[in-house]
Amino acid sequence: MANPELIQIIEKFSESGWDLIDVPSKKWLADNNLADATAELIKAVEQADKECGSCGCEFDPLYKRALELLNV
Repeated sequence: MANPELIQIIEKFSESGWDLIDVPSKKWLADNNLADATAELIKAVEQADKECGSCGCEFDPLYKRALELLNV
């Protein structure tokens, strides 16, 4: 079972309305974080962090924390 903190972050991503992260987040949650969904989610979060990771929004620290938890 995935870390509860990670699940909470991914649920927040899934409600973001930004296709880049909400689509893979929903897939990850639905697929019970299977390896393919996890790889897709990591790629999406890395891209979101590059594009938006320092804009000052509430998601900025979440991208970094999610990547830490996903790569554990």
